[in-house]
Amino acid sequence: MNTDGVLPQTATLVASHRITPAESPEEVRHMQFTTSDAGFDGRLGQCLRVRAPGQFGQRWHERLYSIAEIDRSNPQRTDFALLVRRCQAIDKFSGERYDGVASNYLCNLSVGGQIEFTGPEGHPFPIPDDHGAGLLMIGMGTGIAPFRGLVRRIYDELGGWQGPVRLYYGARSGLEMLYMNEENADLALYYDQPTFEAFRAVSPRPHFGVPPALDRTLLDHAAEVWAMLQDERTHLFIAGPQALLAQVDSALDQVAGSAEQWAALRARIKSAGRWNEVLY
Repeated sequence: MNTDGVLPQTATLVASHRITPAESPEEVRHMQFTTSDAGFDGRLGQCLRVRAPGQFGQRWHERLYSIAEIDRSNPQRTDFALLVRRCQAIDKFSGERYDGVASNYLCNLSVGGQIEFTGPEGHPFPIPDDHGAGLLMIGMGTGIAPFRGLVRRIYDELGGWQGPVRLYYGARSGLEMLYMNEENADLALYYDQPTFEAFRAVSPRPHFGVPPALDRTLLDHAAEVWAMLQDERTHLFIAGPQALLAQVDSALDQVAGSAEQWAALRARIKSAGRWNEVLY
């Protein structure tokens, strides 16, 4: 999307913490920002288009990041967090490895530094009025960010949730289980909630780039997943890279018994407004 002519908003970095262990090859940072821009109206589950300094004559380079948490308790400002993975890419022609522009710009940003961004974009993750509704969350990589915020809101701010809350989350290895590894296991705070369960999926061969076996984890719990999807009170949340959607669809084809059955149910969920996704 070309955002030329769109007036950017600004935010200041107030904290930046690496949440993957030091021995992990993946560096993922939880970055907290504050903005006094009165025009900022982001919600959990939406994305911000962050502007990094451009290359090769470009004025800037833009990248979408989902809002991991948000706090409006102070009327003078809005605090929000982004989850950022330091990326590298391989040039398909030269084989040369180079740093991702936006991710490295953010990961290298010092506390007190400012960013420019536009947005928000996409639909926010709503909390159903019915606290007995099922919440089925499926994510991968940094897609766990809005789910962490959602879980914290329903149990901490709302005081609990009566319906089943299920999180299916995939990562390359146990070290990349963001917010679920030994150093940052804050989602474990909710494991004693009677309605909350989280299921982890890792790659069978992470060093060969094989994706996490999220489909297998969904199939291992097919009966409950299918029962939740068929319940007209259940809300489905999907967050992660674009490739995640195809993997989820493939798994749910099998859970449903056929691609046709899942397509029909998916259409009903969407038409009822119970389908929520953030993909990047």
